[in-house]
Amino acid sequence: MVNDPKALWDNCLHLIKENVTEQQYRTWFEPIVFESYNEGTRTLLVQVPSMYVYEYLEEYYVGLLSKVIIRCFGQGAKLSYRVVTDKTNGLSQDVEAEEPVNIEPAPVATRANKAPTTLDAAVPQDLNPQLDIHKTFQNFIEGNSNKLPRTVGLSIAEHPGKSTFNPFFVFGPSGCGKTHLINAIGVKCKEMYQHKRVLYVSARLFQVQFTDAVRQNTVNDFIQFYQTIDVLIVDDIQEWATASKTLDTFFHIFDHLFRNGKQIILASDRPPVDLSGVKDRLLTRFACGLIAELEQPNVELCKDILTAKCRRDGLKIPEDVIQFIAETANGSVRDLEGVINSLLAYSVVYNSNIDMRLAERVIKRAVKVDNKPLTVDDILDKVCDHYSVSQQHVLSRSRKRDYVLVRQVSMYLAQKYTKMPASRIGQLIGGRDHSTVIHSCSTIEQRMKIDKAFLSEVSSIENSFKLKK
Repeated sequence: MVNDPKALWDNCLHLIKENVTEQQYRTWFEPIVFESYNEGTRTLLVQVPSMYVYEYLEEYYVGLLSKVIIRCFGQGAKLSYRVVTDKTNGLSQDVEAEEPVNIEPAPVATRANKAPTTLDAAVPQDLNPQLDIHKTFQNFIEGNSNKLPRTVGLSIAEHPGKSTFNPFFVFGPSGCGKTHLINAIGVKCKEMYQHKRVLYVSARLFQVQFTDAVRQNTVNDFIQFYQTIDVLIVDDIQEWATASKTLDTFFHIFDHLFRNGKQIILASDRPPVDLSGVKDRLLTRFACGLIAELEQPNVELCKDILTAKCRRDGLKIPEDVIQFIAETANGSVRDLEGVINSLLAYSVVYNSNIDMRLAERVIKRAVKVDNKPLTVDDILDKVCDHYSVSQQHVLSRSRKRDYVLVRQVSMYLAQKYTKMPASRIGQLIGGRDHSTVIHSCSTIEQRMKIDKAFLSEVSSIENSFKLKK
């Protein structure tokens, strides 16, 4: 029998390797480092390289980890993480693993032994609030664009149904943080008042549930279930604009909750007055509490959001890369998160540092905008395509005239169409220094003054960018 904790952990890894793909094992399990095992508390402590890896393991592999640890260390063994938050200064944070979700819950006798649904959870302790526990006030960064909604939201969470902010109607464009805010309210409220029945539901799911209730002739049960909620949070209600029967049913639920002092929180991509198809009797109720607008975050708030997320995930991103992402993500928190998650994945999978070139490539794939700023990669693509040469040759140390010309034109256009300093442009185009970039720009400018054919050639490349000079 093997008693050495390190050997037992190696057995765990062996079992994990048999249950995941080779790529998954190398990416998520190979970087885990055994730290210690406490016999008294039956706690296994392992180190992971970042908060991102910890969250990914907890979200997708908590069940697998729990099974193999119990199998190797015995029943009652627990897992704890030491998350590296600052590699440079050797800082880390200890986090306990969450309990895995019960894969085979006890059967619930409802509706002739049919599979239970959300509506079967009428007993208070059985109600799943359907909240995203990662969307909290702690990581909802405050700025001028969200100060009022955030402040009001926190007040509602602390005193649900007891303020003048009922209903709380928050609206704003896609990606501005509406879903995060209303989830944060629910999470905070549930933390402070565990006995309260808090429920988050999307407008689409509500409509699907209502349609099923109509088909099964259980509309009264549907309404009664929602009338038991203490804090009802409904997202994307603009999707009900043409669903008159759903709106009529929601009116009865809304009226009952409101009259009984229950908190109602609604989110939409537009204010109540622009919700076409919604009857006046419901619109007036939406407007009787507080209507708050969430604006798109400006560049400064985007930078703060990125910096906070990097700090939490233990990720090192240069300031110029953060500035570039903040300026390019169009004020969309969702785009910011997508870019950071992509950078994290690249960093973990390829064990590489994050630089401007990687950020440009990720932005190009993650952010879809009409007036997306040109990147150095965009310019290199166009110039190399125009002169029919490969980027590999242009980025090399070759002094061949054709490659030098393409290199110089690329540097000139990068200096003209991006906000990057000469030193950064030089690094991205073959690792040259800033003096090389300055010399190249001067050379191209002088030649365009005396060579009309060359001027026309460069202008043709610029026209392919579809930008105004």
